[in-house]
Amino acid sequence: MIWNIPNILTVMRLFAAPGVAVMFLYFNRPWADWFALLLFSAAAITDFVDGYLARAWAQETKFGAMLDPIADKAMVVIALLVITGFSGMNPLILLPATIIIFREVFVSGLREFLGAKAGLLKVTKLAKWKTTVQMVAIAVLFASGMFEHSLVSGVAGMDAALVDQIFAGEIEDDFNIVRAYWGEFVTWHAGVALLWGAGLLTLITGWDYFAKARPFLKENDDDA
Repeated sequence: MIWNIPNILTVMRLFAAPGVAVMFLYFNRPWADWFALLLFSAAAITDFVDGYLARAWAQETKFGAMLDPIADKAMVVIALLVITGFSGMNPLILLPATIIIFREVFVSGLREFLGAKAGLLKVTKLAKWKTTVQMVAIAVLFASGMFEHSLVSGVAGMDAALVDQIFAGEIEDDFNIVRAYWGEFVTWHAGVALLWGAGLLTLITGWDYFAKARPFLKENDDDA
């Protein structure tokens, strides 16, 4: 184990993964959404930085190569569980999240089964794009949760007629509920679209890994 800067960043990203969930245990919303968004975004940035520094400084290590995908998967899976929870198990979130989590577990199990031959399942450019889209989708959905909670808090105690007047511009919007509404509307639809795009990339890359591993799975069957 070598403690260079790229590896330290990777370890920090790994510990940031459960930290996203912890934000919702110790802080009330929308502060929890804000802190989760900032923590997740900062950790996602390190995913690019640590790899770039490792290559630029010739500090690529086996420890970093092993831990990097684990940190990525931990971040994505834990964040998706949190988002699925505060979305009320919305099918538009639940289905792509299930696809993504299933694929991550499946590929991890495939790598473990292949053992020394797992090197054939090298990370492809499309898989890197998949991870990027996943992280952007999650960040946008955290922002959506923040706007949603602000909107709910802003209209608390108001009747429907008063809300309609605010949206019509007849009454001053002292609680910024119109901005919260449009912020939630845009980020929700963008986040869902990105998450479904990530789900599609997840299926494609998962099938690609399985296709590459099939000859070796057959070989193992014959040997058995």
